Amino acid sequence: MTLSTVFTEMFGIRHPVALAPMGGSAGGALAAAVSEGGGLGILGGGQGDLEWLDRELSILTDSTDRPWSVGFLTWAVDAAVMEWTLERGPAAVMLSFGDPAPFAERVRAADVTLIVQVTGLEEARQAVDVGADVIVAQGTEAGGHGAPRGRSTLTFVPVVADLVAPLPVLAAGGIADGRGLAAALTLGAAGALVGTRFQATFEALVDPSTAKAIVEGRGDDTERSRVLDIARGSRWPSKYAARTLGHPYLDRWRGREAELASDTSAIQAYQDGVARGELPPLPVWAGEAVDLIDNLEPAADVVRAMVDGAEAALARATSG
Repeated sequence: MTLSTVFTEMFGIRHPVALAPMGGSAGGALAAAVSEGGGLGILGGGQGDLEWLDRELSILTDSTDRPWSVGFLTWAVDAAVMEWTLERGPAAVMLSFGDPAPFAERVRAADVTLIVQVTGLEEARQAVDVGADVIVAQGTEAGGHGAPRGRSTLTFVPVVADLVAPLPVLAAGGIADGRGLAAALTLGAAGALVGTRFQATFEALVDPSTAKAIVEGRGDDTERSRVLDIARGSRWPSKYAARTLGHPYLDRWRGREAELASDTSAIQAYQDGVARGELPPLPVWAGEAVDLIDNLEPAADVVRAMVDGAEAALARATSG
């Protein structure tokens, strides 16, 4: 069985698996490894730090001649960074969280594929209107930021696929093995965008303590909240909350976000705790499928295992 889809044909890749552009962890080595493994590596450009981008893009392009892409936070990246990136010849640019309209025309003019991640149906309609070539439908199971009261991947993906047809859709959220990829394909997606599983790889730019926490973590340990963004003084828009593993400040301030935001001493205490090493410097972003991750592997092996598992799952579903 060959998992050929509109998405794989669009990019000339072997497998319908894309790396989620996780800021701070989806660096050049990880993106290259996913592309070399037959998927689509997407560099986590985040807010558009040019020094970081220049370093990681050099690693990426020195490590693979297969298609690669860059993802940005739409609310944070600026036009100059976008122009700089487009000049370096990515196969695609992915925009997440915010209005893609200010960048869409420039991406299309550069003959670069535009991927837009959406967390709701209104965002999906907007993505179609601005000319997106691929839509990523992110369910609430996803690690990191997303809609605080969105819909699960199981119900969201098929609705988005119907809404934006014939555009290809990638499913995101709660996918960490071949069974999740197979489910995405049967829901009408042309592939999967995978994040948390790729954080537990040798190539990911994460602290060893983060990788260890993901391997040992359980889905029941995750929750979606704005507490840690407020405590960190993050610029993330308040309409998006983040799914993370447990944290002392979540226990202390759960349900009291407005109070925390106005308590400068509590925010300073968080920063002091990080400086003293009493609190982790960053939250551990992790999705609900973290239970399915029990070891560190090379990213190419993750892609291969995911595809093999999907083929086996689909074969079982159609046998007899």
